[in-house]
Amino acid sequence: MQSSEKRLKALGGIFDIERLNNRVEEIETLMHAPAFWDKPADAQRISREKSHIEKELKKWADAEKALENLDILVELSEEEGAEDLLNEIRDGVNELNNKLNQLEVETLLSGEIDLNNAIVSIHPGAGGTESQDWAEMLMRLYIRWAERHGYKVEILDYQAGEEAGIKDVTFNVIGDYAYGYLKAESGVHRLVRISPFDANKRRHTSFSSIFVYPEIEDDITVEINEDDLRIDTYRASGAGGQHVNKTSSAVRITHIPTGIVVQCQNERSQHKNKSTAMKILRARIFELKRVEQAKKMEGLTSEKKDIAWGSQIRSYVLQPYQMVKDHRTNVESGNVTAVLDGDIDMFIEAYLTSQFKSPLTSG
Repeated sequence: MQSSEKRLKALGGIFDIERLNNRVEEIETLMHAPAFWDKPADAQRISREKSHIEKELKKWADAEKALENLDILVELSEEEGAEDLLNEIRDGVNELNNKLNQLEVETLLSGEIDLNNAIVSIHPGAGGTESQDWAEMLMRLYIRWAERHGYKVEILDYQAGEEAGIKDVTFNVIGDYAYGYLKAESGVHRLVRISPFDANKRRHTSFSSIFVYPEIEDDITVEINEDDLRIDTYRASGAGGQHVNKTSSAVRITHIPTGIVVQCQNERSQHKNKSTAMKILRARIFELKRVEQAKKMEGLTSEKKDIAWGSQIRSYVLQPYQMVKDHRTNVESGNVTAVLDGDIDMFIEAYLTSQFKSPLTSG
């Protein structure tokens, strides 16, 4: 109990609850001004900020309420000697600690763009059907992870494999801190298993790469010169080569200075597909510039050149034993089935903790 109280007090200082409450009051004053909606983009941004702060304050209020309820239960058990309350107190402590753990992880997500939606691209490495199937398994893993956390997923571009799996997929994960969490997953992922596509039942190693970019708000400037773009249209197609429609609605955009290529075929409208492709392009250029500024050019560029041995951030071994290991943090799990079903929080949190020293554990 005392430990939980100390953690809650420390978190209150980190989140600066008084400042957040004052900011909500400021925003409410702005929203009541007659000219507030004269600039819709600014109004929407401020409204989103208010919604986000209110969610944070609710998490804090829930944790405070859980602590108050525990204090009452402890007091009752001491006064009445009611041993039957002990189990309820234990459950309450566990619930409170879960809330505090969540708040503590969010202290690690203090970057300017951590709060943004995430654009996730998955590309199979060499190996044909085997790697393409692994890429599809990873797509399912991240969609299941997103569902567990209440995020919405929008498929932006999907290229089916010829026999199985996928050649390429890009999707948007929508919700608070989606990028902050999923940025931990960028890199090469390695799978070792008995191949279901090998008649001789031999063990195969497959690689797929994950690239995660923040979705950039319209009010953040990313300069793109129209003369630097090559825009191609083509017919969208689904699994088995069947046409989604009979017009050239799919759009592929090449940014000539950087060599970045993005595409979208999710919508029937060429205009909507172009708009979505430009959104992906803005996100990728923004991320590239951010990496350059941080002097981490090996991040995006070198990973794309080598989706193979020695470059993986995590290995998923199904045979001859079962184990998932993150090579950056050495965190392991023997429950491969759960991991492939989206249970990856332990890997994400360990990576975030390794990158940023938590204010609750420093000193």
